[in-house]
Amino acid sequence: MIKIEDYPLTRVPQDKRVSFLSVAIVHMGMLTALDQFMLSNAMTLIDAFSAIFVGSLIFGVVTYGLGLAGMREGISGSLLARWCGFGRLGSVLIGMVVAVSLLGWFGIQNAIFAKSLDFALGNKLGFGLAAGLSGSLLTILVAFGFKALRIAARIAVPMFIMLVAYISLTAISGHNLQEIIQLAPPGKPLTISAGITIVVGGAIVASLMTPDLTRYSKNGKHVLGVTIFTIVAGEFVVNGLAILIAKTLGTADVVTIMSQAAGGAGLLVVVFSTLRVNDLNLYSSSLGIVNAVEGITGKKLKYTYTTLAIGILGTTLSVLGILDRFVDFLTVLGVVFPPIIGIMLVDYYLLRSHRKILDESRRTGQLPQETPTIGWAAIVASIIGGAVGLATEWGVPTINSLVAASLLYWVLKLAFSRVQKPLASQKSL
Repeated sequence: MIKIEDYPLTRVPQDKRVSFLSVAIVHMGMLTALDQFMLSNAMTLIDAFSAIFVGSLIFGVVTYGLGLAGMREGISGSLLARWCGFGRLGSVLIGMVVAVSLLGWFGIQNAIFAKSLDFALGNKLGFGLAAGLSGSLLTILVAFGFKALRIAARIAVPMFIMLVAYISLTAISGHNLQEIIQLAPPGKPLTISAGITIVVGGAIVASLMTPDLTRYSKNGKHVLGVTIFTIVAGEFVVNGLAILIAKTLGTADVVTIMSQAAGGAGLLVVVFSTLRVNDLNLYSSSLGIVNAVEGITGKKLKYTYTTLAIGILGTTLSVLGILDRFVDFLTVLGVVFPPIIGIMLVDYYLLRSHRKILDESRRTGQLPQETPTIGWAAIVASIIGGAVGLATEWGVPTINSLVAASLLYWVLKLAFSRVQKPLASQKSL
């Protein structure tokens, strides 16, 4: 069983690595969330599946690349960024971005939890009170009860998949597939590119979180298996069935779908799934904050207190109604995170700027003694790449931002290296 509270600022030792299934089931939990029903409300069935297919390909490539790096180095994603172009202060920014984004995810998932809780109690609490209570409960459980939550995860993820399959059989039975395909989306239509951005936006944070988990993997084959398992089971099976269910029932509202199709059991799985997702949200958010504070001050925050603070903020966001901005939130994530991921992949696998010191320190099980202060090229490329994704209306914004940032970073690094070589030769004279 993964002790996810361990090694926030050090490498995971080889003797602490765990089995393929242990990592896979936890990673799978990141995509067994309850937002898959959204696409059915704004897209035709064919367009929705096209968005899932293309989005999953993008997710799979970047997730495997980062996951493999995390496995090799045994460190989290935000910490890995120090030696993947961003430097110590640049990784501080990434840690903060991850933490803020996962605060949003925590608020969204807590809002779903609260809505389910209020519904189950006959709408007697009201959303605000229900969100406050559920957020407080989740925060306490995550901060002090990780062992219980990890056990619950092994139950919640299979339960969620089985329930979605069960609801699919009951909801779709009696309906002709051709009839479902021809159903027009009831909500405001989305283009395929917008759908791809939403799919990737919902999963791209999981890509950046993947090294946090695969640092516990034993080898590259396990990382590849984790990636494929997550895509097949999480994206294609769960997302596909969720869209069919929502299309058939004519609603994208999670609580309505679960309560109509499975009654109390459905609402229970909403609760378990939310617990599972928010477990990881708080975990990676805490890693990001711990990395950021250590990068600035050199001090190591206590994990429990960090988690409590993040949980309180996330609960506040859910009470304030962040769920109402869900689509906009996912769209922004879809173009902000890909530049960071693209730059890290280019630096680690192609430019290999710090691979020598990473390899040398890995042999001793330590982190590199040499840490760049800040990677201006990576930061500039990330900002411009994100702006390209947000500003361009052609193509797929997620791909635009990733490609733009990656190419710009490559060019800037080559330009800097050519400038530095003559300067170095002049100094030697």
